[in-house]
Amino acid sequence: MRTDKPSPLNGRRVLVAVSGSIAAVKTPLLVSALVKAGAEVRCLVTSSGAALVSPVALASLSRHRCYLEADQWNPVAPRPLHIELAEWAELTVVAPLSASSLARWSQGSADGLLASVLLATEGPVIAAPAMNTAMWRHPAVQRNWLQIQEFPKVVPLLPVSGLLACDRVGDGRMADPALIQLAAESVFSRGPDAPVATRDWSGMSVLVSAGPTQEFIDAARFMSNRSSGRMGVLLAQAARFRGATVHLVHGPLDLPDAWLEGLQCTPVGNASELSSVLQRALSTSDVLVMAAAVADLRREAAPQDKLAKLELQSVLSSGWVEVPDLLSQLTRHRRPGQLILGFSALTGKDTHLLERAESKRMAKGCDLMMVNPIDRDGQGFGDQPNGGWLLGEGWSRKLPLTTKLMLSHQLLDALMKTRDQAAASMES
Repeated sequence: MRTDKPSPLNGRRVLVAVSGSIAAVKTPLLVSALVKAGAEVRCLVTSSGAALVSPVALASLSRHRCYLEADQWNPVAPRPLHIELAEWAELTVVAPLSASSLARWSQGSADGLLASVLLATEGPVIAAPAMNTAMWRHPAVQRNWLQIQEFPKVVPLLPVSGLLACDRVGDGRMADPALIQLAAESVFSRGPDAPVATRDWSGMSVLVSAGPTQEFIDAARFMSNRSSGRMGVLLAQAARFRGATVHLVHGPLDLPDAWLEGLQCTPVGNASELSSVLQRALSTSDVLVMAAAVADLRREAAPQDKLAKLELQSVLSSGWVEVPDLLSQLTRHRRPGQLILGFSALTGKDTHLLERAESKRMAKGCDLMMVNPIDRDGQGFGDQPNGGWLLGEGWSRKLPLTTKLMLSHQLLDALMKTRDQAAASMES
């Protein structure tokens, strides 16, 4: 299917498996979104899943027949269906993953079509469990959940808290279809030579700032910038998909709420609030990614009422002070071994831009700096591609225009390489 703009899913083969949880009613939304993104989708439904979502609807949305448990052994088929599906799929998405299907998978059981596919597949698998809160918290379920995370190429998406179909409020809701789609895009955003869906950031704690800050002029007006927060949030989720624990500190965002699922989020308004949260969280983080677009000026004392238009001129012309450089403050308090990636939005010709960027990197003391040229058409802000230069100690590398999710993985790879080089240098 044709898409309006390039997607990492375009032309990819995705198997969507549905097991017995009421959250299966959301799966058609996921299938439709994957198809619209250009993926070739096939669906598989367990017997209990088929009681909750129509296989006919999934077949219609995927433009392909929907496979049922009864189809596993066909006397006229030349090869077992579970092998055909496992080899066909470049990515398998189990959404929802029920407690029963989780148990079979974790214990290596081949009891049924889905269970057999999960054992036969050698590609990445996105696991999105959904069940009652008490079931999810049961020690046996938690043991099985930890077990599958040890399997190679598994991308686990924790259920979220909310009102469940059983009227209980708690953990157990399946991850939002928009987040599952983002995880699927992430799988195919690491480049042709990168390992697929590896959890190479497991055990790492990442602190990310994203979005704009707002400095109020009066009760109704504020100074800010055009940042949507998309770059920082996508980088945070990319790190989480690769196994990291992520704390996101963000200003007002212009993106789907579902993209925040699975992250520890702290919303802030102005630069002072952002600075306070980051300074408290820095000591427990292995990596800081400073992608927030911080306003450069603030009022010493903003009026508590809305000003009349005639009063604005005098207020705008005086009473402003510079916002302290938050990145410089944070790097001065870093602990040994901590990695820091900064972002810099600049304009101008390439040569002059790189000179200014390197001066900023050195002045701020960060290990890496991503330089965004914001005066180029069709890149940078909002739902647009991004690119620029990545600067490190004594080197710079051009990063061609690409999706922000792909760029996020490139930046994570660069941070990992920097960490490994620093570790090797200390050992030698």
